[in-house]
Amino acid sequence: MDIKERLKLLTRNTSEIITLKELEELLKTKKRPTVYIGISITGKPHIAYFTWVIKLADFLKAGFKVKLLLADLHGALDNTPWDLLEKRYAYYTKVIIPMFESIGADIQNFEIVKGSDFQVDGKFFYDVLRMATLASIHDVKKAGSEVVKQSDNPKLSGLIYPIMQSLDEEYLEVDAQYGGLDQRKILMFAREYLPKLGYKRRVELMTPIIPGLIGEKMSASDPNSKIDLLDSEIIVMEKLNKAFCPEGVVEKNGVLSFLKYVIMVLKEDRKKEFVIERPKKYGGNVSYTRYEDLEKDFIAKKIHPQDLKVALAKEINVLLAPIRKAMQGKEKIVAEAYP
Repeated sequence: MDIKERLKLLTRNTSEIITLKELEELLKTKKRPTVYIGISITGKPHIAYFTWVIKLADFLKAGFKVKLLLADLHGALDNTPWDLLEKRYAYYTKVIIPMFESIGADIQNFEIVKGSDFQVDGKFFYDVLRMATLASIHDVKKAGSEVVKQSDNPKLSGLIYPIMQSLDEEYLEVDAQYGGLDQRKILMFAREYLPKLGYKRRVELMTPIIPGLIGEKMSASDPNSKIDLLDSEIIVMEKLNKAFCPEGVVEKNGVLSFLKYVIMVLKEDRKKEFVIERPKKYGGNVSYTRYEDLEKDFIAKKIHPQDLKVALAKEINVLLAPIRKAMQGKEKIVAEAYP
């Protein structure tokens, strides 16, 4: 795979890359660059996680070493009870690998890193203090505004969060950080403040945030907005039946967004079709290889939302089957992590 092909793979479905020129230079100068994504172990993992799993698979195909930071201490900074950190870390480690297996990713160059394994190190904490003497309260509050839970009486922990995430880039020894578009302010904070400590700027890549089933951001804290990784086939269909999907409407449509950024990406890679089954009296079965064609027909009201939901439910249940299987007999881990 040449640089042009690698760039095409790395940039697909991204919202922003800072900067594309730096990414291209990285591919030219380093045989196997390293990228990471940090996932705070707060809410229960849900199907929107497939967005970043698929993107990490793109990095792997493009010749990157990929690190997944399971940020337990960041979870604590964002109001996860301290006594649940180990239990949630255990749960996350159990479901993440089956997610990669579900999409058929080669994870030979993939590594899971636990945040507290290096973030309690004296040198890391020393750098936290160094950055804290440089960054204003305004800057760190702004950086974390779309990631850290906000309140009228915020805790100091929320201000430490962006500082630690910035330093993760240096201590994980990565060339790039990848995250959702909601991470943008923290990623820009890192690019501004790491050089002030004598560390290099990293390439920052962002992908869109998938709307939830109720038309807003898919949230682990709102059970009505998401489909959990361990939901049964029946529950998946029940949740999709209630999902926000007005006929012909694309904006804030979580059903279409999941198709665009997950299902149709997998179909394209596997050279398979997304099939919507319908009785002949309603036009019969219809299939798509490109999301753009599917969206065009939906806007034209050639596809009924209920037919789309039924077809999507089948695809989601195929994705979740390996995860459900991997977690059989491990119900105690789930119950302890989310009592």
